[in-house]
Amino acid sequence: MLADQTQVEFVSLTPSAILAVKDLLSKKNLEGYALRVFVSGGGCSGLQYGMALEGKIREEDVVDTFDGVKVVIDEVSIEYMRGATIDYIDDPNGSGFKIDNPNQLSSCNCQSSADGCGCH
Repeated sequence: MLADQTQVEFVSLTPSAILAVKDLLSKKNLEGYALRVFVSGGGCSGLQYGMALEGKIREEDVVDTFDGVKVVIDEVSIEYMRGATIDYIDDPNGSGFKIDNPNQLSSCNCQSSADGCGCH
């Protein structure tokens, strides 16, 4: 089973991310829900991430718990997210979740604008 094989070096949550998820779950009265994190594509700027509060965990999902907060990642996304850190930033410029992923590589070849990438 994939979940058993990927418990080590999954992802990590910072203390501020844990508090933010707990706050969201509490405000929305979603007891027993998890934070689902997934890769939703890539492009010139690299991987795109999505997050949702999830009440249904599939058998093939990878699940880990951080101070009572469950994090769920599907079997495809985990291959791109292994070792990533999820943080929550709240400063004068705005607030939100931030993912620091050591696996993220830019797919843009900025040497050539003919590839349609648009990086300059």
